[in-house]
Amino acid sequence: MAPRRAAALRDGEQSLREHLIAAAGRLVARRGVAGLTVREIAREAEVADGVLYNHFADKEELLAYALHAHVRAVEAGQEGAPPRPGDGTVAANLRAYLERALALHTAILPAFAGLTTQPKLLARLGDLPAPLAGGHGLRANLAGYVREEQRLGRVSSGASPEAVATLVVGVCHDLVLGRLLDPSGPPPEPSPELVDVLVDTLLHGVLPRD
Repeated sequence: MAPRRAAALRDGEQSLREHLIAAAGRLVARRGVAGLTVREIAREAEVADGVLYNHFADKEELLAYALHAHVRAVEAGQEGAPPRPGDGTVAANLRAYLERALALHTAILPAFAGLTTQPKLLARLGDLPAPLAGGHGLRANLAGYVREEQRLGRVSSGASPEAVATLVVGVCHDLVLGRLLDPSGPPPEPSPELVDVLVDTLLHGVLPRD
């Protein structure tokens, strides 16, 4: 380690591995993963460059854990809790799920800048469990909610929970994460009106109503 030990380690609050992940996470949150070097991460952590390789196979493994931790932290910082089956109305709950998912994707977007050009880092991320919804992922979490509403008789037994969840998560990818492929595009700003229309379409479909 560098002569001046990192403050977080002096009091034994973190393991060195956790400290390195936290330091890399701060850099990722500020500027994304594009162009981050081992030296920059080591300087942020106040350790010697080679220390990283005592705890991680390579830089990409460390950055994968840092991204993972950052996404979990952003989710934990969201206000309130996701709707529970049986509470409120299904329409209001789907709206809340969609608004939370859009806000979450918008918040984590800067950290993923440059990720699409780093296949090795993408592969490392793929080796980790889903960072959201307690390791279940947004899609499985929402599908579980819809399934419980079906059990309560508040959602049609013919509806597909997986399809509903895929449509909601797909909206987030289209409106927010699509900007990763086109950084010059307009910032993602889904309007409340669009959210209402999307939820109404989920509830009523596209066929003419009787």
